[in-house]
Amino acid sequence: MGEYCPSPQGDSALAAAPLTRPSPSPETAVRPSYGSCDRRYVKQVFDNLHGRIWLDPLALQFVDTEEFQRLRDLKQLGLTYLVYPGAVHTRFEHSLGVYSLAGEAINNLKTYQGEELGIDHVDMQTVKLAGLLHDIGHGPFSHLFEHEVLPRVDPGSSWSHEDMSVLLLDSIVDKHAIDIENDYLQMVKDMITASSKHASTKSANEKHFLYDIVANGRNGIDVDKFDYIGRDCRACGLGCNFQYWRLMEGMRVMGDEICYPAKDYLSIHKLFSTRADLHRTVYTHAKVKAVELMLVDALIEANDYLGISLHAHDPEEFWKLDDTIIKTIETAPNNELKKAKEIIQRIRRRELYKFCNQYSVPKDKLEHFKNITAQDIVCSQKSSEVLLKEEDVAVSNVKIDLTRGKDNPLESIKFFKDFGCEEKFPITDDRVSHLLPAYNEDRIVRVYAKKPELVDVVSEAFENLQMRMYGEKTQVHETPKKKRIRSN
Repeated sequence: MGEYCPSPQGDSALAAAPLTRPSPSPETAVRPSYGSCDRRYVKQVFDNLHGRIWLDPLALQFVDTEEFQRLRDLKQLGLTYLVYPGAVHTRFEHSLGVYSLAGEAINNLKTYQGEELGIDHVDMQTVKLAGLLHDIGHGPFSHLFEHEVLPRVDPGSSWSHEDMSVLLLDSIVDKHAIDIENDYLQMVKDMITASSKHASTKSANEKHFLYDIVANGRNGIDVDKFDYIGRDCRACGLGCNFQYWRLMEGMRVMGDEICYPAKDYLSIHKLFSTRADLHRTVYTHAKVKAVELMLVDALIEANDYLGISLHAHDPEEFWKLDDTIIKTIETAPNNELKKAKEIIQRIRRRELYKFCNQYSVPKDKLEHFKNITAQDIVCSQKSSEVLLKEEDVAVSNVKIDLTRGKDNPLESIKFFKDFGCEEKFPITDDRVSHLLPAYNEDRIVRVYAKKPELVDVVSEAFENLQMRMYGEKTQVHETPKKKRIRSN
């Protein structure tokens, strides 16, 4: 990211100002009102995906806090950089990117439908703030912390990064005395949680379409995805032919929901399929999952001593948690962290859990599928010289879909024929192409041996499990012979 720079007027504009009208000093300057964009207080950063991003005065008040700056120490893709070395981008730059795209989206709607929809400067400011602050509640290593670590150390907890974002937002406003009215603050919080299951019910008088821009709970098309798909593809060296600007330019509000031109059906499908491809090739890469399984074990071992789960419920403490916790563990002199340190050391030395094999759950078994556990693998072991224990096995249950599980997300999107048409309608994929997938969800079960000498035993037990469940081995490949040896 670039450093803060002067506003478009620059120093030359200040130098040219009449001497009889000096710029107000910080002590005497009147704080800009909510939604204003006084160029004297606007700052610029340069982003490698979107170019110049202009930060308005209120956004800057949030950015220049330790809670927001913490996002510099949260990698967007967690430990993926250990497989894709370029994936070192952070939640900080992603948040600025979503802020910028949220501003573009609401500005487009205001340009073409502002009078009709009653979009004002308050709406524009609120949507941009929601984009800026939507991820401040992420924990160390992002989704790994939320979906893998906390459920193990705090069973039954309904913790989510959206809820923590809301708690942190309240804490930031109070701690840093940020001048924002409660009604506006509540709108920002509702926009952040709009796609979560804890989203609040908005009154019938509100502009519901505003809540679909940053985190869209209705159909999954939002500027959050626009940013991270492009940013993640670029960081990992992958091509991305999804063009978000087509959807930004074509979006139109009809009946209080954002609709799209019918001709953009395949562009929208490309959005969801590109996301699914990223999950398959990057986010759930077999080696990435091996590293993640190890880190989860390390954090669980360190939880009691470091109080990780306790920090997760207190915004005053939570903001101190970031990816540097891995360094805290491996450099700690304490004996209490010995097991956690050994696991981190194995990651550093590339002594990873050994991938044994995987299978895709058959389509006719998907509806009633239950996650496979280490106990399932151990109980499938037959006669062997080595008796497996649950702590010898790691299992990764991978789900890849188009954001709606087995359902097609495009069925919940409304389209219009052209800009002169006032009718909105859904489109079924069979009316567009017969090459689109008939199924929208994959379930993949991967099994790892925590010790290299157990690969053969774990692989055999995994094959027995498949025979017991499906009457055949559903894995495509035999366990590679090179993995059935002791060496790394």
